[in-house]
Amino acid sequence: MNDLFREEILDHSRHPRCHGTLDNPDLTFEDANPLCGDRIRMDFRVKDGVLETVRFSGHGCSISQAAASMLCEHVEGRTLEEIKALGREDVLEMLGIELGPVRLKCALLALKTLKAGIYGVNQWPGEDEDGAL
Repeated sequence: MNDLFREEILDHSRHPRCHGTLDNPDLTFEDANPLCGDRIRMDFRVKDGVLETVRFSGHGCSISQAAASMLCEHVEGRTLEEIKALGREDVLEMLGIELGPVRLKCALLALKTLKAGIYGVNQWPGEDEDGAL
């Protein structure tokens, strides 16, 4: 089963969905993982409490890029309240593989960037000072 998930991760990393930037986004947020150099920027277009469009750009390992691609694809068209309810387990379920502590930070960078952009803050409820959820 892990081979299927690994193939999907590689596919999202090589052919990311929702990749790019938006002209005149309603919200933009960028964050990085200083331990490995991964960096993700997300642009958001929101209307009536719904995330109509999200695009991400940046660079990093296959895990961080695949997680961003999968997460953006998952949240487009959802309400902000639905997005705020997402957690680390949701991202890990999308990825479908076990991750060690270092790779976990890579996987969760997209979620951290997404939520910080939606909340409009650098740290959101439930996050500790190290950025862990």
